[in-house]
Amino acid sequence: MGDARIARRGSKPDGGTGGRSRGRASGRAFERAGAREVEINEFEIPGWWRGSSSLAVGDETLTAPHEVIALPGTPSGDATGELVDVGYGLPEDFEERDLKWKIAVASSETPEGHDRWIHRMEKYAGAADVGAVGFVFRNHVEGCLPPTGEVGYHNRPGPIPAVGVSAEIGARLRRECEGESATLSVDCRNELTNSRNVEAIVGPDTDDEVLVTAHVDAHDISEGANDNGAGSALVAEIGRLLGQVELDRRVRLVTFGSEEIGLYGAYHWAETHDLDSVKCVVNIDGAGNSRNLGVGTNGFEELGEAFEEVTDNLRVPLSTRDGISPHGDQWAFVQEGVPAVMAYSRSEGSGRG
Repeated sequence: MGDARIARRGSKPDGGTGGRSRGRASGRAFERAGAREVEINEFEIPGWWRGSSSLAVGDETLTAPHEVIALPGTPSGDATGELVDVGYGLPEDFEERDLKWKIAVASSETPEGHDRWIHRMEKYAGAADVGAVGFVFRNHVEGCLPPTGEVGYHNRPGPIPAVGVSAEIGARLRRECEGESATLSVDCRNELTNSRNVEAIVGPDTDDEVLVTAHVDAHDISEGANDNGAGSALVAEIGRLLGQVELDRRVRLVTFGSEEIGLYGAYHWAETHDLDSVKCVVNIDGAGNSRNLGVGTNGFEELGEAFEEVTDNLRVPLSTRDGISPHGDQWAFVQEGVPAVMAYSRSEGSGRG
């Protein structure tokens, strides 16, 4: 199925030689799938390179990467202030605490029963907006590395230094260091670099087309094989399967670069192509969690109904989310009125690790 090498390479951050190698891997996978007109297109992004990080509290200084690690998009710098744990980091958590000139500590978890998932960037921005000078993101999954993930997004670098810590260190900070003075130090580099989109075509040369997409970049210390190497491999495999049947409409296969730092690849594609010819977008993201299929319809009911018809015929379960989600490459198309869904696999757990 597909090209497993894409999944392995999906664990590297975007930009530099890692981005070029993933572009070539996607292109070769499309060629082996029998797709034609393979293209690799570069575009500029705000790059970020990690250096060292530390968190000093009392007589102890955490420096090892398995203890504390910078979140991508953070600025370089030092921050000193009282540690204040804001729990889940919901909007009301920031309203209830005085964080001026302090370092906020927030969990990676969203509480069960909350009306929607709270992204880490919302927690980071919430801390900065109320005057925090630093941000510590603690993993809620025990026995794993610190969480990672972009915080600068389209405003790289972000306003305050930010790091991730493991669940165990986060628990110790809450238990022993709440209210203590701490110093957070981050060394990193922010400068422009390039990323890449790779695309190819199967089916007839019609005036309109369907896009099947995935992002080929990943968080640099997290589960790149799942998010989103598996999705990239599936795009190539779908192309191979569709090449064996007669299609009524052209299908364009696309692997986007730089999704994790702000959907840059998807926005670049949308801005440089005629969207009037795009009838719909099926974006695959997080397809390796489990065998249970999920689809986020972003309010496009007809696409949801198409998924339901197919899964009913195959007698496989389907979980449908009707709400609009900005967390995925489909968002660049939804904003322009193009029907677009995100297909994923649904598991019982949440979090990285």
